[in-house]
This record gives sequence, C-alpha cells and structure tokens, in this order.
Amino acid sequence: MTYAIEHYCLRTLGLDDAEALHHYERVNRDFLRPWEPERDEHYFTLSNARARVEQQLESMAAGRSVCFVLVDPKRGEMLGRCNYTHIIGGAFQACYLGFSLAQALQGQGLMKRSLEAGNRHCFEQIGLHRIMANHLPRNIRSERLLASLGFEKEGYARAYLKIAGVWEDHVLRALTNPLDSSG
Repeated sequence: MTYAIEHYCLRTLGLDDAEALHHYERVNRDFLRPWEPERDEHYFTLSNARARVEQQLESMAAGRSVCFVLVDPKRGEMLGRCNYTHIIGGAFQACYLGFSLAQALQGQGLMKRSLEAGNRHCFEQIGLHRIMANHLPRNIRSERLLASLGFEKEGYARAYLKIAGVWEDHVLRALTNPLDSSG
C-alpha cells in the first residue's frame, strides 16, 4: 500500500527496508531517546534491524499490525514511520498507534498527513473501529498532533510504560472510525 505525502511516499514496510531503518534509527537516536524505551547498543546494529523488519513483516502477514514508513523516493531515505500494532478483531476491532519522524522534518505537517493516510487505511481497508495512541504528558508536540487528528483524551495511566529507563505516566487517547455509525 502506498500513499503520496507531498513529494514523499508513505508505504508499507518491505523486506529491503532494514538498511534504511538502521540508518534512520542511528541518525535520530539522540532525538528519539526521551520518547522511547531504553535501547542497548545491539538494538542499533544492522543485524538487529533486519531481524525486527522480518518480525514486523510476519506480524503484518498475520494481520496483527501494519507498519508504514515515510520515505524520500529520490534518495531512498527513511524519514519516519507509523506503526499500527496489536490489531484485535471481533467485538473490539482496535489497535495501538506509535509514530516517529526524523528530527530534520519536525514542524512541517508531514506526520499529520502521514497519520491521516494511515488512519484512513486502518478504518477503510482493515475495518477497524478504534485507534489508540498514548503519549507522555510532557510531549506537547504529540499531544497537539493527536488532538488535531481528532484523538480524544480518555484517561491518564500512571507508570504506564518504561521510557528511557523510567516508568512514565501516559495520557491515553483514542480515535473512533467516523464512518462507523453502528457504534
């Protein structure tokens, strides 16, 4: 699946993306560190990136996730990603959203447009009813982005995730499918 986002391309992760993922994570390591789990040196190896891409592709093939990457098609460079994980069907029909964007592209609206396309895909193509996204209370940029996309604040979870080695509180948000009138 591919979507045009300005002169960039938002597409599903592919087997050949390990090197681009490795480069993206190394270049943005310090920038992303305050928002992600603690990562050891092995995490930032190419072999680990390959293994994680393979695991993600298996999860996608099983219908448990969808991973989109934002790439510069001219340079083949990965610039961001949005992951829809823990997809559950049945009466729940929901998933969790995680996303990141290269430091150099912050503030240009690219992640908003990427998430609009990814959310639409989850609602229209997968048939999900609910997308959940959580953020650190101090992550004002994510808070504003999610609010601008219609994610409503639903709660506050104490010591929710271990981020940068510390159990951190999170604001819980969700977006329900605007096309689903049965709920």
